[in-house]
Amino acid sequence: MKLPRSAAGWTIAVFGVLALVMGALGLLWPAAMLRMLGLEVPATRAVGDHTGTFLLASSMASFNMGVYYLLATVTEWRAFYRFTVVFRLVTFTVFTIAVLADIAPGRFFGVAAWEGLGALATAVGLRMDARAAAPAELASPAGAAPADAAR
Repeated sequence: MKLPRSAAGWTIAVFGVLALVMGALGLLWPAAMLRMLGLEVPATRAVGDHTGTFLLASSMASFNMGVYYLLATVTEWRAFYRFTVVFRLVTFTVFTIAVLADIAPGRFFGVAAWEGLGALATAVGLRMDARAAAPAELASPAGAAPADAAR
């Protein structure tokens, strides 16, 4: 696998690897994932308790999302990077509200913080990359399209 070629790419790669690993952890060792989130792990589940089903679904989604993020990194898909900033901030907001409304345990705020800080890191990386590319674009011949315009 190729290493990221930009600051924003590195932020996306780190999130992708962690999403992949956390998804695999939830699939292989669900009790550990529940404990990490501050959720109860009872010895037995009541009839109609579908916690395991939802954990399976969210872990598979996390695993897949990790793959998507790593694919975006390999292809340097900058439109995807920008898209993630917005939706990770939405995720931060929703998860924070869930903790404040006592829908989720306090430890779940760590997930919200990870999303928010990740979004900000990617936004800063995108800005740094744009500033680094600006002198190169000014030096390009008149009428030439920037290399990133096609993405």
